[in-house]
Amino acid sequence: MGEFDDILFGDHEILWIPGPTEMYPEIRAALARPTIGHRSQACKDLMLRCRDKLAPLFGTTQHVLFESVPATALWEAAIRNLVPKRSLHVHCGAFSERWAKVARACGREADEISVPWGQANRPDTLRAKLAESSYDAVCLIHNETATGVTNPLRELASVVREQPDTLVLVDAVTSFSGIPIDFDELGIDLAFASAQKCLALPAGFTVYALSDRALERAATAEGRGWLLDFVRAQEGLSKGESVATPSIPHLYALELQLDRIAAEGLDARYARHQAMATRMRSWAGDRGFAMFSEAGFESDTTSCVAAGDLDVAWFVKELRARGKFISNGYGKLKGQTFRIGHMGDHGEAQLEELLSDMDACLVQRGSPT
Repeated sequence: MGEFDDILFGDHEILWIPGPTEMYPEIRAALARPTIGHRSQACKDLMLRCRDKLAPLFGTTQHVLFESVPATALWEAAIRNLVPKRSLHVHCGAFSERWAKVARACGREADEISVPWGQANRPDTLRAKLAESSYDAVCLIHNETATGVTNPLRELASVVREQPDTLVLVDAVTSFSGIPIDFDELGIDLAFASAQKCLALPAGFTVYALSDRALERAATAEGRGWLLDFVRAQEGLSKGESVATPSIPHLYALELQLDRIAAEGLDARYARHQAMATRMRSWAGDRGFAMFSEAGFESDTTSCVAAGDLDVAWFVKELRARGKFISNGYGKLKGQTFRIGHMGDHGEAQLEELLSDMDACLVQRGSPT
C-alpha cells in the first residue's frame, strides 16, 4: 500500500505540500465514475457504507458524519452548534489561532492560550486556565500544519474532561488517518478532518465525529444554521440522506480509500507515516538542519524544517523544476522554514526519491550532503 506505479501515476508535479496531497491513480479513476441520483437507494447505501467504514478511523461507536464542505466550515459549525457563549482556544500556530477568530465572527466570546510557534501546548497551562473560568468548550488543534507540531491530545483532552460541562472539540485536519485519534477513549466530543490531507482525496469534503453529549448540546442551540446543523445532519445520515446534494464523486473515492486503508491496516498505516517522519528528521539532521517543531512533539504527517541560511523560495523553485512540490513556511515563517507533507498514500520509496532531489539541489547550491 502507498506505493505509486510510475506508469499509472503519470507525468505531473508530485505534491509534497501539507495538503492537498497526491491521489492514488485508483482514486482518480473512482472520481470519474458515472454519477447517481442523490436520493436514490444506491446513493443512500453508499453514504451508509462510508459512514460505517469511517468509524474505526475515528475510534468511535458514536456518530460519524461528512459533508461536501472544506474543514473551515466545521470551525464555524462547531461554534454555532456547541458553544452557546464562550470557548477557549488552545493554539500554537496560524490555524489554531484562526479558530478563535471564527468564534468571534459567530458572535461568541473566545479566550485563548498560546505558546510560541514551534512549541506544543501543555496540560498544566490548560488546567490553570480552566481553573480561572468556565467554558462551553475547549478547542484543540491536534496537528498544527504551520509549525509541524503534534499536540499531546490525550493529556489535553483529559484535562478538559475534568470539567464535566465543557466539551472537547478537536481539529484533526492533518492528523486524521495518519496519527491515531481514539475519539471514544479520549472523551472527545467533536473531531473533524479535511479529505485532501491524510485521506488523500480531493479538497472540498470533510469528515467528522460527534459524541452523544455533543449532539444533545446541539439540540438545544439556537441559530445553528441549516446545512451544518448537527442534529439535522445526523438525523438525515441515519437514513442515508444528506441535507443537500452531496459530492457523489467524493463518496465514490472515499469508500474506495476506506477499503484501501482497511486492507493496509490502521497500525501499518500509522507506522508508515511515522517511518516517513523519522526518515525526514534524520535527513534534516544529517544535512545540518534543525526541526522547527519542539523535540518530542514533531508531527508524523507534516515536517517543518528550520531553513537556516537556505533560500527557501529558491529551494522550492528548484524542486518544482524536478517535479516535486514542497511548501515554503506559512505566514510569519515564510522564508524561515520549509514543510514536507508526508501523508496519505506517499510511501518510503517515494520519500527517498524526494530526498535525493533535495540533496541534488543542495549540491547545486554548494552545500555538503
